[in-house]
Amino acid sequence: MNDRVRLPGGLRLRPWEMSDAPAVREAFAEPGMERQADAPVVTVSDAEEWIGRRQDQWSREAAFAFAVADASGTALGGVLVSGPDAHATGWVSYWTGSAARGRGVATLGCRALADWCFAELGLFRLELGHRTNNPASCRVALASGFVAEGLQRRKLAYDGVRYDVETHARLATDPRPAP
Repeated sequence: MNDRVRLPGGLRLRPWEMSDAPAVREAFAEPGMERQADAPVVTVSDAEEWIGRRQDQWSREAAFAFAVADASGTALGGVLVSGPDAHATGWVSYWTGSAARGRGVATLGCRALADWCFAELGLFRLELGHRTNNPASCRVALASGFVAEGLQRRKLAYDGVRYDVETHARLATDPRPAP
């Protein structure tokens, strides 16, 4: 299985490594990022545990998480596909640290992940969702070739506030997005 992918701009997609723990801790220390983690990531040790869970998911083929790294190998963000199911469908998520936002890192990572899922995992459909108050995430989804499919009203609750979620999907038969 080819688990390392080169992207434009010197970026690459690769599985998470324990050496990424400082970058993971730094990213999850940013306001709002705690929602992207499955458990609090406050210390480097927490980040190592987070990476360990990603590696365990990979070994069980429950989810496939990649770091989006720059030419020096520094992790700038992450992309993940989880739940490959009997219908050849997976759920995509993505995030970037603040230093990488607005540079196309999430879009390039998400596009590469989708291509990898179709070619390597044989998936047919990829789905994702974002809060409607997160237009940057919507731009990543659309630029990555995901088509908006609908609205899930008040699906998510954070700090006592309910948020609508817009869902998107990309099919293996959809045209690849233009670079």
